[in-house]
Amino acid sequence: MEPWQLTATQAAAEIKAGRLTAEALTRSCLERIAEREPVVKAFTYLDPVLALNNARRVDKAYAQGVLHGLPFAVKDMIDTADMPTSHNSPLYEGLRQGRDAACVGVARGEGAVIIGKTDTVEFAAAGRRALTRNPHDPTRTPGGSSSGSAAAVADGMVPLAFGTQTGGSTIRPASFCGVHAMKPTHGVVNSEGAKRYSHTLDTIGWYGRTPADLRLVAEAFRLYGIEHPRALSPQGLKIALCPGPNWALAAPEAKEALATAGKRLEAAGVIVEDFTLPAPFGEVTEAQLAVLYGEGRGAFLQEYLANPGHLHQDFHDRVENSQGVSPQRMLWAYDLAAECRKLFDGFFPRFDAVLTPAAAGEAPVGRQDTGNPVFNSMWTLLHVPCVAIPCIKGPNGMPVGVQIVGPRFGDAALLDVAEAVSPIIMG
Repeated sequence: MEPWQLTATQAAAEIKAGRLTAEALTRSCLERIAEREPVVKAFTYLDPVLALNNARRVDKAYAQGVLHGLPFAVKDMIDTADMPTSHNSPLYEGLRQGRDAACVGVARGEGAVIIGKTDTVEFAAAGRRALTRNPHDPTRTPGGSSSGSAAAVADGMVPLAFGTQTGGSTIRPASFCGVHAMKPTHGVVNSEGAKRYSHTLDTIGWYGRTPADLRLVAEAFRLYGIEHPRALSPQGLKIALCPGPNWALAAPEAKEALATAGKRLEAAGVIVEDFTLPAPFGEVTEAQLAVLYGEGRGAFLQEYLANPGHLHQDFHDRVENSQGVSPQRMLWAYDLAAECRKLFDGFFPRFDAVLTPAAAGEAPVGRQDTGNPVFNSMWTLLHVPCVAIPCIKGPNGMPVGVQIVGPRFGDAALLDVAEAVSPIIMG
């Protein structure tokens, strides 16, 4: 096995035991990137010399953090001190902010090797699409907006990568690319230094190959309760099988994935209960769109005024409020979100997690359609933690995943559940 094939957890153990160095692991990942990048196009910036220098610096460190020696890719709308942050926008090509975003600073502080910047939909919002291809089929999208991050982890280029989610930009690409991912509770990871789209929705997330990999990053961010992991037995776990209010938009393969995951869990002794969300949740998707467009007006006003000729029409539309979002609509959306957050938290501890689709189906063909976020946006507005888990292959041989969801600030408990159920769901 080559070092790039190791999961983050396996690599961390090898490094701790002295059988692997950060430099050797980084060099192996760079070799994998060199082999696959012409096809996958996951990166917008990669300097192998800089990456190796970062790795050597980590190898000389006095103390070893929980991410010590692990190559970590960063979505190219999150600032890095030693690399440009372009936001996939012609306005910011080559821009160097000269400081790390908070999440990157934490990763470095815990010993991660920041290896490069991954492609994204413009400003992680709209406009230009990433050049990234799905590693399972280069004719298809990896999803968006965390396109390059999901593809890089799925293709073995890096063990870990940052994404962000405002609608479905972390969990949906995980489903399309067949990897694990986590969108934590809103606000538990400092988003300073990442391009703002919606302060109510924007959430820093991450990709890994196993739930244990996701936990390493959660440990780095000191998520509540993460220092007390629980080894759960599948027998007796209570999982709510929840198609959600947008079930009519699910492709047959998404419906099959949810049903298959439920059957596999039941066969393993998990208590699976069909669950329908109460009536107020039927409008949460529309509320999320109101918040998205309403808060997006101010998010791109600076670029709209400074350089309108280089700003994609999508952002002109947001600033000019082409959706016609009114103050009354915003108040309705905020109030509904507050009501439903409290309602959803109340379903626990009756359940250990809610099982629901991670995407509407397989990854679409082409780059322009990055997939419908409708099975993610509701959970983003509710501020709850989500973990994506690969499940089946669709009719075209593409990955189709599911996600488990927990109550706000239940991130650590949700990762415990993910450790127990992920091998079962994957089959």
